[in-house]
Amino acid sequence: MPTNLVQYAVNGGVATITLNDPPMNAYTHEMMKDLDAAVLDARFDNEVHVIVLTGHGEKFFCAGANIRMLSEVDQTYKYYFCLHANETLSRLEQTPKLVIAAINGHCVGGGFEVALACDIRIAKHDAGKIGLPEVALGVLPGTGGTQRLTRLLGGGRAMHMMIEGQTFDVERALELGLVNLVFDAPSRDEFLSQIYAYAQQFCPPAKASLAVGRIKRAVQSGGEMPLESGLAFERELQAELFHSVDAGEGLAAYVAKRKPVFKGR
Repeated sequence: MPTNLVQYAVNGGVATITLNDPPMNAYTHEMMKDLDAAVLDARFDNEVHVIVLTGHGEKFFCAGANIRMLSEVDQTYKYYFCLHANETLSRLEQTPKLVIAAINGHCVGGGFEVALACDIRIAKHDAGKIGLPEVALGVLPGTGGTQRLTRLLGGGRAMHMMIEGQTFDVERALELGLVNLVFDAPSRDEFLSQIYAYAQQFCPPAKASLAVGRIKRAVQSGGEMPLESGLAFERELQAELFHSVDAGEGLAAYVAKRKPVFKGR
């Protein structure tokens, strides 16, 4: 589903979604509609087991919402633009497939909010700045940033970062837990090659991708429930997995003392 603003490609079980509006890959409603469509394509494709989200070029993952666009539209448009962007990122977050943010460049404002909706954030070692500086514009991080950063770091640390509009280099972002991994790569192409190799370990036959996806669902949704409800949700997901081909293969391989060959079914 290639478009002008979002590129979509599938290779070896990995769907790569690229935000493509250089130089900053800032998003408009049109880009968000394309991103939403790409997420749905990846959801419905049984051959897709992992989603990688990245930005075009060497300088930016995503600089957030297009400020020029926001300065020109009325309040009603702004409201529905933010609502749809929130819905799109929630759809990405709730998709029961692993989502990796491949942070190839600056990842600030709404761009970092996009990354926060991903399950794992991996940054190129010299990617640039990461953070939520919206307060400098007189607004708050309104595409999930206040909520997801709070859940990631806790209220005190998240508030401190946001009210000061702090941004960090990649190494400091790793120390703070804003990103999970940093890959040392000389170019974006090499970085994405490393990302693809990393993503492959969560695809069949190496890994039971259904189990990975249900672990994600248990964490994302179960973590918002009271413990008793979360445990019940976990049991339902486990019962679903027990009916899968891969669970049968995993148990049989363990008993036979051999390496399992998963199918993603």
